[in-house]
Formats: sequence, C-alpha cells, structure tokens
Amino acid sequence: MAATAHPSCAISYIFNSKLTRRHWLGLGMLGLLPVAMTVHAADAPALLLANVYRPGMPLADYWVSEKYDGVRGYWDGYTLRTRGGETVAAPAWFTAGWPATPMDGELWAGRGRFAHAQSTTRQQQPDDAAWRQMRFMVFDLPTQGGPFDERLPALKALVAQIHQPWVQAVPQQRVATDAALQALLQRTVRAGGEGLMLHKGSSLYRSGRSDDLIKLKTHEDTEALVVGHLPGKGKHAGRLGALLLEMPSGQRFRLGAGLSDADRADPPPIGSWVTYRFRGTHDGGLPRFASFVRVRLDSPAATTPTTAVR
Repeated sequence: MAATAHPSCAISYIFNSKLTRRHWLGLGMLGLLPVAMTVHAADAPALLLANVYRPGMPLADYWVSEKYDGVRGYWDGYTLRTRGGETVAAPAWFTAGWPATPMDGELWAGRGRFAHAQSTTRQQQPDDAAWRQMRFMVFDLPTQGGPFDERLPALKALVAQIHQPWVQAVPQQRVATDAALQALLQRTVRAGGEGLMLHKGSSLYRSGRSDDLIKLKTHEDTEALVVGHLPGKGKHAGRLGALLLEMPSGQRFRLGAGLSDADRADPPPIGSWVTYRFRGTHDGGLPRFASFVRVRLDSPAATTPTTAVR
C-alpha cells in the first residue's frame, strides 16, 4: 500500500534503527535526512550521453572504442566529480598536476572490476592502495571546441603532457562494416570487456543524449529509480520479494529476477538507482525478461517520487 513519506517519521527511523550505507543513501536521495546531516552534491555536469546502436547506422562517421565498466568521471579543471555531481575524494597524488582543461572519462579498475571502481570512488576517505589500481580513461575534452575529429588529437596531446600512467587516452579506431563491428564486439566481450562505444567524428560536444555517442553491447541494460519495496511470498516471505522501479518515462514495473539473498535482506533503498538487464520491450514500452544487475550509485539525480511504496 502506498504511504506518503513524512520527515518526522524518517528522523525517528534514523535514530531508532541500525542503518546500512544503502539506507543512508536512500534517505538522503528522498530528502529525509535533517538539514545538518544531508550531504549536497554540486550541480551535475552537463555531459554527453549515449543512445543505443541500431543496425544500418553510418559507421564511416564514427570512431569506435571499448566501453569501460567503471564510474563516469568529470574533471572540471579543479575537481574530480561523478556524473551526478558528487565530488570524488581521490588522493592528492592522483590528480596532482592535472590541467585546468576539463576532461571527460571513466574511472576504471580494469575489466570485470566495476565493484572495485564504485566502492573506491564512493569513499570519503580515499584508500591509497585501492586508488593505485584505478585509471582515468579520458575520452573527450568538453570545452575544447571543434568536432570530435579535432578534439581527439588535442586529447592525446594533453594526456601525454600529464605524463601519469593512471591517466590514459581511450584508444579509438575506425570500423568499416556492421559485420566487422560485431566481430570486434565479440572479441571485446570474450576478453572481459563490457561492450563498445561509437563517437561521431563530426560532432561537437553537447550535453544530453543523442546519436553523437552510441553504445553497443551483447545485451540491453539501463537504469531505473527504486520507488518501492514489495514484500516476498513463499520462500521469500518476511523479506524483499521485488523492487518497484520507475523508468525515466514514468512507467513502473516489478523487478524480482536477479536479486540475491543479500539483496533481499538489504535491498537497494527507495530513491536509489539500479541497473537492470532486459531483452526488448513490450508494446507498451515495459522491459521484457528484466533482471537486476546492481545498484548504480553514480547515476544522475532525477525527480524523486513523493510516494514511497513499502
């Protein structure tokens, strides 16, 4: 049953419950923490976002690179921030000597190591040993001006001047045909990569989602907002049965597949973002065969629903 959240109830819950880090995150996103306890992020950077690859796209127009499974990082010339605008508490040595030129990239710990990248970048007190395993993979210069074809050599020159092994320019290549692109995708995935990115050479850097940037994976996945916890039945009685998720379109659906016992015991909090995998959509736009992948702590802020379902 839907119940409208009330700040006084939330504060009472805070001081009378043992909250996990996930629950603190959820309360903060819903604006339920007392003012003195709420941590505010800076305005989210205006980033270039990707559409999904469609067969028949003009591949001659695009540069192709690996899609790194990490945390989006934006260096604004002074501070390293996430896609949502939160400051990343990296060790001083990690960003020492970085230029005043903004850089857009991925904070990456290597193939198959998303959990390490996410936990490392979320720590308020940086773990030096953990950061030694991180890299900043730079794929664009947002304020450079000119098309990507011209920004790319400027990017490579800038990264070379930084001269730090953990700051790297993302390798880019041309692919002539869809068959060659699919073959590259399969090789990348077999090696442990997540997928590919296609960047239109003639495009200017502009915020928002467009065909200037394209992602290609062997499966479809995306993010949605957790708006409810639905009770379990049968073997899941007494714990989470499914998440109620809200898509950017405003449509809602239940997601129970893919949740582990740990997820059901300590579910992603209401107000957090999760990644789910799916195979196509129904006529109404809802995902088919959706399955939970993980909590996505670096997703952009969005309008938080005023009604929470528990």
